[in-house]
Amino acid sequence: MKIVVKFLIVFFSVFLFQCKGEETIKNNKATNPQKNLEKKVEKRWDSLNESNVEAFFTAYGKTNKENKVIIKTRFGNIKIRLYDDVPVHRANFIFLTKIKYFDTTEIYRVAKNFVIQGGNSDDTYTLKQRRLYGNYRIKPEFRSNRKHKYGALAAARDWEDNPDKLSNPFEFYMVHSKRGAHHLNKEHTVFGEVIAGFDTMNKISKVKVGVDEWPMEDIRMTIEILE
Repeated sequence: MKIVVKFLIVFFSVFLFQCKGEETIKNNKATNPQKNLEKKVEKRWDSLNESNVEAFFTAYGKTNKENKVIIKTRFGNIKIRLYDDVPVHRANFIFLTKIKYFDTTEIYRVAKNFVIQGGNSDDTYTLKQRRLYGNYRIKPEFRSNRKHKYGALAAARDWEDNPDKLSNPFEFYMVHSKRGAHHLNKEHTVFGEVIAGFDTMNKISKVKVGVDEWPMEDIRMTIEILE
């Protein structure tokens, strides 16, 4: 009798452990957007490559005319308006938003009283997605009326070996200095501005960062189109 009881105890313990493990796996799949996106990283239905950037986004912009997005973080939301007079940068940002590129990236640089920068991460998905599109670059779209004022949205770029000031299409920053960052005018393309969520920017600006200005705790984000 004792042997039977022990057997039943062991059997049900293993059964419950297995069920719990399966439930955990299901929950992880449901709550980990990165894993879901990584499965899609090799699937493309567009023709974008490093050789046809301007033509692709000129055409894309004509059929994808949205110009408002919302950045969602644990600190709150930031609403952005994209400028129509910088059409390639606007179309690029809408494109990356729609393919969910930004959804596994983060706010990876917080330069106090200067800028808050996003669009990169340590995740393998980010690297794969960039490689998939050939790490393309965008020609600058400088406009005399688009300045680095407080709340301006601009494209990051490499400063070395980049005489044409080509924009990095994947990374962006928002000016958090109330004085602006006008020394960057005609150095980086300004293609939008914050229209709501300055309080969220203030909260983000107070996080602890390392020597490289990368936040000590990850600030994950998602970006969605606003109708």
